[in-house]
Amino acid sequence: MADCSETLRELEAFLDGELTEQTQQSIHAHLGGCVDCFQAFDFHAELRLVITQKCLNDEIPPSLWAKIQQCFGDDLAPGDGDA
Repeated sequence: MADCSETLRELEAFLDGELTEQTQQSIHAHLGGCVDCFQAFDFHAELRLVITQKCLNDEIPPSLWAKIQQCFGDDLAPGDGDA
């Protein structure tokens, strides 16, 4: 079973579904029995939902999009960022 430090360290990867099935199950079991870790999980999950909703409803400001393009250059697919 995962401990608190492992659970908190892997929380983002857990939410992204990037962990092995065994690690996912271990962290899921830990969250079921640890109020503190579950509260951290709940906060991060809710924050992701709020950010997702906000991003779906608002256009990316052109100045921010220009900065993103500078950072990623050719790695951006054509049409990325079009609203």
